Amino acid sequence: MKTLNATFFALSDPTRRAILARLALGEATVTELVEPFAISQPAISGHLKVLESGGLISRRIDGSKRPCRIDKKGIEVVDQWLAMMRHALAKNYDRLDQLLTDLQHNENDAKGD
Repeated sequence: MKTLNATFFALSDPTRRAILARLALGEATVTELVEPFAISQPAISGHLKVLESGGLISRRIDGSKRPCRIDKKGIEVVDQWLAMMRHALAKNYDRLDQLLTDLQHNENDAKGD
């Protein structure tokens, strides 16, 4: 759960979500990631550290550059949690549908008496 908390914290910021959207197109360096934002390179680096701590991105060493890319494992953790929530929600709706069906049958039975 600690990892999931760090992941959702990383996703809570619109700048970090925008960085992830850019990285969905392919890996990029910090310099490339700074371009569309009106914030400094150190600020972007700070966001990248949070994304990395949340398991959403990874970096590789390429000479003096450290390109970032989306980390599949971090996205899968979020997807698994959301799947669990979708399943629970579907079960709740199934129970509600059954209750409504039962109520409708009871109403029809009462009218037929």
